[in-house]
Formats: sequence, structure tokens, C-alpha cells
Amino acid sequence: MPFEALNSRMVQATIAPGQRMYSQRGAMLAYRGEVHFTPNIQGGQGGVGSMIGRRIAGEATPLMTVEVPAGRTATVMFGHGGHHVHVVDLTGETLYVEADRLLAFDGSLQQGTMFMGSQGGVMGMVRGQVTGQGLFTTTLKGVGSAAVMAHGGVIELPITPQRPVHVDPQAYVAHRGEVRNKLSTALGWRDMVGRGSGEAFQLELSGQGTVYVQASEEKL
Repeated sequence: MPFEALNSRMVQATIAPGQRMYSQRGAMLAYRGEVHFTPNIQGGQGGVGSMIGRRIAGEATPLMTVEVPAGRTATVMFGHGGHHVHVVDLTGETLYVEADRLLAFDGSLQQGTMFMGSQGGVMGMVRGQVTGQGLFTTTLKGVGSAAVMAHGGVIELPITPQRPVHVDPQAYVAHRGEVRNKLSTALGWRDMVGRGSGEAFQLELSGQGTVYVQASEEKL
């Protein structure tokens, strides 16, 4: 169920019988055909465990289930708040992204949560606070597509063992693949006296995968 970009701020998905997708409540802009929208309380494909994880993570972003009746096909258009939308296609790897950045995603994807301390210990938790992710982040794993939101558009930067990527924590949107990430500091005496570059913290990502970076330091 791939998404089709209508413009930089809207996507549409064609939903066939037997298919299901999830979106933020209120993200539907228009649709063609017969569509059923129902509140989702189980946290997507992850079931009750995902729901509990979302509550622990403090991710109260409500979801709705989007389906069509048997024998019907429909097209649904999504967008939210005028934010730029970027489509991520997964082929079995895991996407790490904040719940409030998820506009819509395939029901085939397994949703869960990850404790930030599991990637970097104490510094991982500090990274969560600096990037605005908190102590937990949302994961989507499997084969399917997800539409994520950002400010000012998104670029994809490949990460390889030979070429790690450093990102401003406030410009970080999401990443996927087998990626290790840590928060590094570039704090020197100039920063202490207010004459530094203003880039005291950097997010270093290494391994094999992709990081998504927005053209802004503004959070949603």
C-alpha cells in the first residue's frame, strides 16, 4: 500500500479489501469511495503491548484505523498542520521515529517502543531529552510504508561503516537500519563565554542505514 505524494504536504493511499492502515486522528483530508474510520486503542499492529508501551512513553498521539468494506477499494488523502510529508518505504528493517511525527503507516508494520537508554545508556537518555524524543521512541518494523512529518522538507543521508553522519539533534527526524547513535559534545571555552558556534551537541550515527534530516531546527 505505497503512498503517492500529491504535493510536499499531502499524500494519498489506495486501500483494497483486506488491507488496513493507521493514521493520526484528524489527518484525513479527503477520500474517494467507502471508507471506515475507527478509533484505535491497541496501538496498531503491536497490539496491547504496543498500547502499553505508548502510554509508558507518554506518546498520547491518538490513532485511527482506516479500512474499506469487502469488495471495495478507496483512496484516502492525508496531511496535518501544513507540515511537509516524507514517505519511507521499509523492506524488513526498523524505522525509529517519534509518534507525533507519524502521519500514517501500513497496517502490516509492527509497531513498538524502544527505551532510549538501550542505545547509549545515560547518554542515550540525555540524547532523548536534547532531541525532544524523551525516554522512549516509536519503532515500525516490517515491509510497508510510513509517511512522516517534518518542517521544511526532508533529505535522506546514507550511513555506512566508513562514513558515519553527524546531525544537529534538533534537525533529526528519524532513522532506519542497523544504526548506532550517540550524543557527542563539542563544548569548548568559546561556548562557555558565549562565543562558540552554537552547535555544542551533535548526534553521531554510524553503522548501516539511513537518517532523515529536516531543513529546520523547529519541532512539531
